[in-house]
Amino acid sequence: MADLDIDDLKRRMDHAFDVLKHELAGLRTGRATTSMLEPVVVEAYGSKMPIKQVGNINVADARLLTVNVWDKSLVSAVDKAIRASGLGLNPAVDGNLIRIPIPELTQERRIEYSRIAGKYAEQARVAIRNVRRDGMEQLKKLLKDHEMSEDDHQLYHDEVQELTDATVKRVDEALAQKEKEILQV
Repeated sequence: MADLDIDDLKRRMDHAFDVLKHELAGLRTGRATTSMLEPVVVEAYGSKMPIKQVGNINVADARLLTVNVWDKSLVSAVDKAIRASGLGLNPAVDGNLIRIPIPELTQERRIEYSRIAGKYAEQARVAIRNVRRDGMEQLKKLLKDHEMSEDDHQLYHDEVQELTDATVKRVDEALAQKEKEILQV
């Protein structure tokens, strides 16, 4: 008798949720966080590198980030990467230190970020449902090939559905929390 690998399905669903958490961390909430700069990629030493690999990122206060660039020759590249990132940030260079003031979010931007968070959550839900569909197809094949009994098929079917529902619930909770942070003035 063959069994369905529930642990693999859980791992794949958890990965979809982790991707969502990473994407949500990059969305601005009006407060300075080091995760805001995680998507920034710097052209350095002939390749593209995450900004955290070329300098230290710190939160100076609630409205100011600083990047202490280790190699003075990369300061202009880091400045250029932050400006080109689409985050709406305007860095100021002071030697090896780059100061990044975080502007106040307008209500329109807050609503736009809330919509973007919703899109990220929907992408995560779709990925989770695709994992569920793969699991259900495996179950149907096992049943069709007589490698699984009807009772086992139903038990696994219910388990996959419960796993899917629990993971989608986590996505919804993460989205609600992020929307609350974004819309908080």
